[in-house]
Amino acid sequence: WQEVLSTPDPQLGYRPLDPDRDTADRTRTLTTHLPATWTNPLLTTVPAAFHAGVEDVLLTGLALAVCSWRAERAAAAGGARPAGTAVLLDLEGHGREQLAEHLDLSRTVGWFTSLYPVRLDPGPVDARDPGRFDAALVERALKRVKEQLRALPDHGVGYGLLRRLNPATRARLAPGPDPQIGFNYLGRYASPQDSVSGGADWDVLLDAGGPRAQDPDMPVHHVLDINAHTEDLPDGPRLVIRWTWPSDLLKEEDVEALAEAFTRALRATAEHADRPDAGGWTPSDLPLVSLDQAQIDRLQNRWGGRK
Repeated sequence: WQEVLSTPDPQLGYRPLDPDRDTADRTRTLTTHLPATWTNPLLTTVPAAFHAGVEDVLLTGLALAVCSWRAERAAAAGGARPAGTAVLLDLEGHGREQLAEHLDLSRTVGWFTSLYPVRLDPGPVDARDPGRFDAALVERALKRVKEQLRALPDHGVGYGLLRRLNPATRARLAPGPDPQIGFNYLGRYASPQDSVSGGADWDVLLDAGGPRAQDPDMPVHHVLDINAHTEDLPDGPRLVIRWTWPSDLLKEEDVEALAEAFTRALRATAEHADRPDAGGWTPSDLPLVSLDQAQIDRLQNRWGGRK
């Protein structure tokens, strides 16, 4: 965790986050959608090809998008490109992890909620065209990010205890920075249209018209919060992404540019998965042998077939 928190995290907004000024009632939200043409392979073909999860795929796309976005912003401002390619973010999850075989999660309801920092380094983007995501770039990035997520202990469940409750580790982790980006993939749900027509027994209201979920004066925790979920529609699944930020820290066109880069990265990933040589194994898939990624790739290239 100390290594993760040592990741350089250049200022994302036009000024640092201020808990007195950046509150819930001063945020804006942009909602974007990825149609079924691209969403469906991201949920099926891509995870199968790379022996990965849907969240691995989405986070790879986000890491590529942030690297590309930062490089293009720096170029537009006439400054130097960012030195590193790692992206620091807070990853939120449901916390209902099967940490031991004797735990019976079927007798639990709801989310326990885990929040922990992750360091995602997809590698460098194209030096001449940072917005271009070719097949080789996507292949390398997804394998790298998958392994970086696999290296986290217990899916991050214990981080909060170490950071805030354990006196022996609290002092060592407390000086670490708070990531400026938060990400949460909420899973897959039936669409509201299906619920109205009687196709589902219940519905998730992600933006209901009832009382506010937050006190308007509550400070926001991130410069940019990204909440994604998949809706099942009659013509196939659709990825929905909600981008929320304090209005003083970013302009809407800034967030639109990042959202567009995210869409391009996900489309490039979906298209790449159709190639017969796409995907393959990574070291965490082969725990009984000690092989690095280069050795695995050489073996797969020598013996042919789909990776």
